Amino acid sequence: MLNLTSVMIGTKQPTALAVFYEKVLGKPADMVDRDNGFWGWQVGSAFLSVLEHSAMGGNAKEPGRVMFNFETTQVKEEFERIKAIGGVVIKEPYEMGGAWIATLADPDGNYFQLLSPMGQ
Repeated sequence: MLNLTSVMIGTKQPTALAVFYEKVLGKPADMVDRDNGFWGWQVGSAFLSVLEHSAMGGNAKEPGRVMFNFETTQVKEEFERIKAIGGVVIKEPYEMGGAWIATLADPDGNYFQLLSPMGQ
């Protein structure tokens, strides 16, 4: 069985993404290597990292192809908070099958979602 342990976002603007995700996650990065353009956060049982990558320029060309999800019981409140700190609204909070979902984008245009826990 496989276990997803981390998600890495490659970018040419790692400092901007690091500042954004520090605000989204409400804490500074757990690991930082500025010399190599790396910031990383432990988020639940997975690790989210931002890494400078010279081949990644501009906004994501197909930002919905891969999305990561942040689980929260407060989708609407977190949506408003993240929107206020610069998250780009892709889809306002909506209900589907008893769960709440909202989609936003980071400064590179990568999509991420806020999801209420399954069965709540």
